[in-house]
Amino acid sequence: MEIRGKTALILGAAQGIGKAVGLALAKAGARVVLTYYDWPEASEQMQKEFASLNCDFLAVKVDLRQPEQIAKLFSHIKNQCGTLDILINNIERGGMPVVHGPYTSEQWDMEMETTLKAKWFVFNEALPLMKSSGEAVAIIFSSIAGIVGRNGPAGMIFNDGYSAANRAVSSFTETWAREGAPEVRVNELMLGFFKSRHAEGTRGWSLLSSKQQQEILDHTLLGRTGSHEDVIKAVFFLIQDASFMTGSVLKLDGGFTLGPDRIPAMPEGVL
Repeated sequence: MEIRGKTALILGAAQGIGKAVGLALAKAGARVVLTYYDWPEASEQMQKEFASLNCDFLAVKVDLRQPEQIAKLFSHIKNQCGTLDILINNIERGGMPVVHGPYTSEQWDMEMETTLKAKWFVFNEALPLMKSSGEAVAIIFSSIAGIVGRNGPAGMIFNDGYSAANRAVSSFTETWAREGAPEVRVNELMLGFFKSRHAEGTRGWSLLSSKQQQEILDHTLLGRTGSHEDVIKAVFFLIQDASFMTGSVLKLDGGFTLGPDRIPAMPEGVL
């Protein structure tokens, strides 16, 4: 699918990966709708950056934990844009044990509302608009926490509720692919440790010692954390090139989930 001239909704676009993907889509010629809620200074800066591009963009403040606000958002998109071609379902907060400490009931609710429930309400509001476009793409962002949980060095970052919520996201991806077909392709982009998401530039990462940070890097086969450009390239692949892919999970983690083990040499004399 060509990006130029399409309408794209990017959730959580105030900063980090959400903003980077939104900027890339805008530069590629898409009309972009950007949601923000927290981070007032970052949200203001984000709008200035998009305005400087002289692109077609709409920034909307919306609490995506509230279904009635989500409904208003899509009513606004329908009135302003008429349709929706690309959905970047990105909202989450992500619990880090080193930040949150022991779980409270309120933290459980926040985890499920932001990482899981918001994605569900957004997709179900988006689906009729996306089907009406005739050719649309939804990309669901998730985390490898859904696979590794609190295991190994990842246990310093991912907590119980965040891991459980991300495992459930993959179930949604399969359901939504069935609901969206054939007009809407739905795929999941499962992220590992990235700058501004789980790694550098986050509060949790800065609380780890240099030794703990290195343990995470050593566990990653490629020996580094991911960049915004890595995510953008994967997003553009799913939109532009993966025309026969739906209901799939694209794991973008530098090999973290495989772990640091290398393939040993075969014993001498064994073919």
